[in-house]
Amino acid sequence: MQFGHEPVLLQETIDALALKPGEVYVDCTVGTAGHSLGMLATEPTIKLIGIDQDEAALERAKYRLATFVRQVTLVKGNFRHLRSLLEEQGITEVAGVLIDLGVSSLQLDEGERGFSYHQDARLDMRMDQDSKLDAWTIVNTFSEDELTRIISEYGEERWAARISRFIVAERRVRPIETTGDLVAVIKKAVPAGARADGPHPARRTFQALRIAVNDELGALREVLGQAVELLKPQGRLAVITFHSLEDRIVKDYFQELLGKCTCPPGFPICVCGNRPVAELVYRKPVVPSPREVEKNPRSRSAKLRVVEKL
Repeated sequence: MQFGHEPVLLQETIDALALKPGEVYVDCTVGTAGHSLGMLATEPTIKLIGIDQDEAALERAKYRLATFVRQVTLVKGNFRHLRSLLEEQGITEVAGVLIDLGVSSLQLDEGERGFSYHQDARLDMRMDQDSKLDAWTIVNTFSEDELTRIISEYGEERWAARISRFIVAERRVRPIETTGDLVAVIKKAVPAGARADGPHPARRTFQALRIAVNDELGALREVLGQAVELLKPQGRLAVITFHSLEDRIVKDYFQELLGKCTCPPGFPICVCGNRPVAELVYRKPVVPSPREVEKNPRSRSAKLRVVEKL
């Protein structure tokens, strides 16, 4: 069984979680178990719950974590249901939670999953193969306005309206079946001058579709509060993001946890009722070193933010 996935910010994440012997930790996106394996190798007495909605990822995680089989429980599910997934395992509090967001190298490298614009495959992009909504459905059935909204909002693509218009025109002639078909449409839509430099012209659209298919931002908003509630005092929540939309949600939520008073200056007593729930472990996000980026270019946009519950 081969593994091409490099866990991002591995040592920084392990250090941030401040692992304590015998405590329970949750890896909400266990993937191929890179972070989980590092955590268990650092502190072999911890109990680890690994969650993933991708059945293939869980199979690989099971293989890699076989040495620690007594300490590990793997659970199939979406982390947006974190509280109920843990309750099913009889767990009501934990010492730490890790959420490593985004698509894994495993999914990108398996071209048939339809995540990559570099490999031709049926438009899919489902992290959970049991889900009904896939990228083919969005591309071939959603209205032009809705496509524009998705590509603009989730992909932050300046040519969103033009790309959507070209998609709708193409699908009137024939369905857009594969990732290669979609890339061809996008290349026609994006002006040649805009394709001359910078990232692949399909990158932002593919990101947008993946986020929409898997409701990634909705799931993130739902899991953050549950994770903090489940933490013991001095427990830590670590979140690794890979683009500005995710990072903004995490950053804003962490600021809320600080409970800063919002009363106007000069008020004799606080009436806003805000109270701190957690504190920042690092004032600024942790980012990969130049050496890590050189070794693993996919890590270049990663940011690690961490809070500790009071």
